[in-house]
Amino acid sequence: MKDIDGRVAFITGGGSGIGLGIAGALVDAGAKAVLADLRKDHLDAAVAAFAARDQSASVLPLLLDVTDRVAFAAAADEVERVFGNISILVNNAGVGIEGPFAQASYADWDFGLGVNLGGVINGLQTVLPRIRARALGGHVVNTASLAALVTMPAHMAMYVTAKAAVLALSEAIRGELATENIGVTVLCPGPVKSNIHELASNRPKHFGESASFHAAAERLGQRKTSDLWMEPAEVGRMILAAIRSDELYVITHGEWRPMVMARHEAILRAMPEKVNPDLIATLRPPASDG
Repeated sequence: MKDIDGRVAFITGGGSGIGLGIAGALVDAGAKAVLADLRKDHLDAAVAAFAARDQSASVLPLLLDVTDRVAFAAAADEVERVFGNISILVNNAGVGIEGPFAQASYADWDFGLGVNLGGVINGLQTVLPRIRARALGGHVVNTASLAALVTMPAHMAMYVTAKAAVLALSEAIRGELATENIGVTVLCPGPVKSNIHELASNRPKHFGESASFHAAAERLGQRKTSDLWMEPAEVGRMILAAIRSDELYVITHGEWRPMVMARHEAILRAMPEKVNPDLIATLRPPASDG
């Protein structure tokens, strides 16, 4: 999508961090950005920031829990009423859930997967059909994580399970959507200055909570960002460039390259080299009569 000017972008988790960085880059390029976020305080601060740049007319703040499918549909309706057709979908909302794997509850799994994977699915199911129906092309950005590319410890199991699924999902749908002039980008960020660590404030009440994961969330909430971490605005510029050039992967940091290489080399070593070229053909669906 070379021409961003005048396009409408629906961005979940758009009130702060990476989502806000992406919104800023798109608005600077002439787009209108929908800032859909669970946190009103983040939305208020984001709106004030755009107002300070005389860009208030280019943003629409919406309160949204991405796990609420009815609310998601209502939000999409409101966007179309105010801004018109959506062209860019950014499924960015996420939570940095972690905690002792042995003490995980169903509620913890439902929360972690519900936001980090379910939120992406809800965005695709709700917004993508609207983009496809207009037949004017578009672009989808799904935020996974660099964690999806490396082996992670057990206390990150929920997070990496969802993020690895987002990566695979993005790869799977890219070919089909390309036939409709809809691009797909999957973002795999490393350390970025964001509010993903504010887990205790980002957990909807309907998921409940367990004592062990609450304690982990409290500890995570005290984590300080480093000056070495990437600025969200830089990530936003990377995503803008990826949309324009239809890049599948955006990976923000190279420091984990050795771990990624080691993992893939181990996978390749485990694959038999003896193959039957006729085997794949048996898995293809039969040709249609037409």
